[in-house]
Amino acid sequence: MVYRRPVEIRSKGREERSALVHEVVVEQVADLLGLTPEAVDPRYDGDEE
Repeated sequence: MVYRRPVEIRSKGREERSALVHEVVVEQVADLLGLTPEAVDPRYDGDEE
């Protein structure tokens, strides 16, 4: 589950918000499937902070 307010607070604009939501969703799906985030999305870069 992605909560709207924390995402809005952590991001400065629409593009940054989109990237943050993508990162969180990839990480959550990977965790549920027992995979690495890179296996779920090869473009995943967890160092975007």
